[in-house]
Amino acid sequence: MTEKESFSRKLVEFVTELKGHVSTKDGQWTVKGFVDIFENVYTISSDTKIVSKILEIHLFPQILAFAQANEYKVVLATHQNYYPDISFVKASDESIRFAVDFKTTYRNPKKPHLCNGFTLGSHGAYFENRTSTKNIQFPYGSYSGHFCLGIIYDRAVGATIDETKAHKIEELHSIASVASNFHFFVTEKWKIASDKGGSGNTANIGSINNIADIVSGRGMFSKLGEHWFDEYWMNYKKITVQDENGATKKISNLREFVAYKNGDVSLVVDKRNSEE
Repeated sequence: MTEKESFSRKLVEFVTELKGHVSTKDGQWTVKGFVDIFENVYTISSDTKIVSKILEIHLFPQILAFAQANEYKVVLATHQNYYPDISFVKASDESIRFAVDFKTTYRNPKKPHLCNGFTLGSHGAYFENRTSTKNIQFPYGSYSGHFCLGIIYDRAVGATIDETKAHKIEELHSIASVASNFHFFVTEKWKIASDKGGSGNTANIGSINNIADIVSGRGMFSKLGEHWFDEYWMNYKKITVQDENGATKKISNLREFVAYKNGDVSLVVDKRNSEE
């Protein structure tokens, strides 16, 4: 078994225990808000970025214990926009590193088999130049594997959360949780990637949205392999081709890219956004 396979197996085993650290027996998030010195409790927003950061803080003691038990050092991103969130560095051999990014998103309330999706890091400078240190903790190519520690949850219905109201600490158990029904998973990020960019105008890689496919690592590149993921995203919207009418266009979908590179188009796994 390779170091990467061993790390992956241990990380998968580890996340099966995390749900009990963050949720009650009926699936509600145990975090209700934040407390001031006067023992007032202020409910938190259901904004994904806020939920994600608090979950990360909430789980960090377990992350640290996992690293120590498996003889890894934890290196946190030194800047807010750096990739990855956590670098696991082998204590006995610092050339062995694994990138782990926290990824949280919520289920689509109308289509609960789908989620809002993730961004999987940049396909810019450090992704193209694997020795670059721009916006990354260690050069991309120096990592032995790139993993997502993912959390999918239900968002509370907006009407049940009043962010403007302060509660006394005695009321803690009556405060509605902004998140519930957590599902934790671990996968290599290339296995859940789509062929489209993530949200916003930044050069981010987007994920697939079907929860069953995310949890089992059945992304668009999952049959092609990581090499195709790397090649596609290094060349995203950079290759100009002519269509049958002589008009030029940039390649921005995986089927066209695989065909252009004379690969096996039948290995492209289509997104399942409409199926139950």
